[in-house]
Amino acid sequence: MENAVPSNPLEPCYRFLGFEGVPFSITPDTELFFPDSQHVTACNQIRYACTSGTMAVLTGEIGLGKTLVVRTVLRQLPPEVRVAYLINPFIDHHDLLRDIYTRFSDTPSAAEMSLSQVHEALLQTVMVGTLKGLRYAVIVDEAHRLHPEALEMLRLLSNLETEKHKLISLILVGQPELERTLLLRAMRPLRERIGVWLKLSPLSRDEMDAYIAHRIRLTHSQGRFEFTTLALWHLHRRTGGVPRRINYACEKALLLTFADKRQKVGLSQARQACREFSKAWS
Repeated sequence: MENAVPSNPLEPCYRFLGFEGVPFSITPDTELFFPDSQHVTACNQIRYACTSGTMAVLTGEIGLGKTLVVRTVLRQLPPEVRVAYLINPFIDHHDLLRDIYTRFSDTPSAAEMSLSQVHEALLQTVMVGTLKGLRYAVIVDEAHRLHPEALEMLRLLSNLETEKHKLISLILVGQPELERTLLLRAMRPLRERIGVWLKLSPLSRDEMDAYIAHRIRLTHSQGRFEFTTLALWHLHRRTGGVPRRINYACEKALLLTFADKRQKVGLSQARQACREFSKAWS
């Protein structure tokens, strides 16, 4: 089994418990992607949107795995799909357009170009690329923070098309505030272009158990490590099935298990781990 050995100061803890990799990383690690039905569906639908010119929206509360879905899709896309992955939605619509153009072209900077010049240059770039068999997709993470002017600019980009298909796919990823924005009357022209609308939900108890077992299987030297039934029950009750919370709690529970010189996570460790994060989760 090929696993990355953790290089952080907690490495002895993982080795003592039999791990060869960090099972509950807080960062969105695509190698530990859990293939439950909703996340696999989200990946498939967004991948389809990126290659078909479709506009897609992915929403969900904090910590449900939206960014992990996007990064998994980015690893799966064929090389002919050029992606502008934008993670800074606070910039104005002019800078947003410049950023997209720069990522799609060989031009190092569009800082001296006017808005109309950037728009025309972007159009020419994607039209020439499309004739060569390339496809283009714009993915905006944290899209709930976009200004209305930026959303309108993205709508105009979604209008770019040939007689056969759209030139640019648009994928908006954000928290539930994005849904409320898109439901506003002023957003109707943009909303009517949405071909795929997905919403992530917390994991059920069975899904959480499978999620934990999946990460252990990929990182443990023997592919297994035990959380007692009561520990799992408490973890789901306190985390609400939110993957990021599960990761925080499980990582802390492993540290407590190591400190107690135990070889499995029990109810005591699960309780103490969740107690440390209870204020942040309330």
